[in-house]
Amino acid sequence: MFVLSIDYEVFLLTRMRERWVQEGDSESAISYGLAHTAGIITGSAAIMTAVFLAFAAADVIPLRQFGVGLTIAVLLDATIVRLVLLPTIMRVAGPRIWWLPAWLAARLPALE
Repeated sequence: MFVLSIDYEVFLLTRMRERWVQEGDSESAISYGLAHTAGIITGSAAIMTAVFLAFAAADVIPLRQFGVGLTIAVLLDATIVRLVLLPTIMRVAGPRIWWLPAWLAARLPALE
């Protein structure tokens, strides 16, 4: 579950950062990132939910528990965390969210 949620986050934040590098506007970056990734994140979460619900229908109790737990985790992560909580926190933080220490900026490749 941890790896799946990191994939969603990296995908979303990469789109946001691309727009922020282009325009330097935090609001525009957040809107762009959400507009270009929300459908993909929601679609992949729906697919994962369907797979995990199949596990939840199994006769084996541990597999059923695994399926129910992962289904709930995917739904919460894809909807509440990635599409509501993350953008809200980023909007509250404003442009400060994009601050990067100089030593780290020197080590990262330039986006163009």
